[in-house]
Amino acid sequence: MAFAIKAEIHNPRAKMFSFIAQKTMYGGKHIADGDTIFVFASENEGGQGLIACGVVTSADAVAKKRGVARQTPRVSVAIKRTALARRPLGRRELRGFTDWNDGRPESELNFKFYRQATNKIVGISDQTAEFLGEFF
Repeated sequence: MAFAIKAEIHNPRAKMFSFIAQKTMYGGKHIADGDTIFVFASENEGGQGLIACGVVTSADAVAKKRGVARQTPRVSVAIKRTALARRPLGRRELRGFTDWNDGRPESELNFKFYRQATNKIVGISDQTAEFLGEFF
């Protein structure tokens, strides 16, 4: 399984990315060392969407807090960048893909990243990973 992360990115051209205690959804908690990941710079923090792809070099689950009934699983990850995106893909390009059941990679990304606009790590389908691979 491949993954994607949408987060605040301070240096979009960095060779390594590190994210602490990131929220996970849609299977994101299963991320592990060696997995392929696509990095999106969050537009909520001034980013531009898809910026890079890479390989997870470490993934560590964050322990849940005691006394809190419902908690979203969180993971800290380190990513080694393998390529920079050659063309844009973000909220603007995905905005029109709102038929969540049409099976299109664009719709999957719009649903997982922009329906609820919080930053997060998500699992993505093989079809969507292949689609994202075309941007590099």
